[in-house]
Amino acid sequence: MMWSMTQPVPDNIISVRELSKVYLMGTDSLHALRSVSLNIQRGSYVAIMGPSGSGKTTFLDILGCLSRPTSGEYWFMGRKVSEYSEIQLARIRNQEIGFVFQNFNLLARSTALGNVELPMMYSGVPRREQTRQAIAALEAVGLGDRLHHRPSELSGGQRQRVAIARALVNRPSVIFADEPTGNLDSQSGESILALFDDLHRQGHTIVMVTHEPDVAARAQRIIRFRDGRIVDDTETAMS
Repeated sequence: MMWSMTQPVPDNIISVRELSKVYLMGTDSLHALRSVSLNIQRGSYVAIMGPSGSGKTTFLDILGCLSRPTSGEYWFMGRKVSEYSEIQLARIRNQEIGFVFQNFNLLARSTALGNVELPMMYSGVPRREQTRQAIAALEAVGLGDRLHHRPSELSGGQRQRVAIARALVNRPSVIFADEPTGNLDSQSGESILALFDDLHRQGHTIVMVTHEPDVAARAQRIIRFRDGRIVDDTETAMS
């Protein structure tokens, strides 16, 4: 998988070249990522694995435009991310990327409907259209009958479904999920993984960080990190 230092590979939503991330801690340097290079194609389902401190979450933060690399290049949708301003990056995070986190990150005082409407408030969608799209997203994840429930009134699996609906509502180009089943019981976790399977079949690009082999096995491709480097990149039986 070689490509030009100045051009992304065609048909890939993500291309990174020699990506490194160094954190300065006093007089010491922590190398979280070391010269990582890879491509992720549109419509693919990728699992990222590795022990604690391996760099996988740092890598996901960079892909999600939440952090910038110390060196190297990242192309998202064919353009160098380093060329974007902070305002442009905020728009990308809001409209092109859907985030799903282990801890749900829902607003406790808002209903399921209000939580899903939130990303559209920052993208100029008219109020009535916000409600229509949020209801459709919640119905798509099986929560059409929980629109006016607050997170405290929902199970863990239902809260994660709200988070997924929120991630989907702006029709993003890619979904980044960080341990999305980490706080769920096995039955709820299975229902969330089945939902991700359905989203992938519908054509969504999914990049998921997980430490669980059975979760990673649902993906088309498993990338393993150790000490900030990719040590294995394998297609699965699902590909």
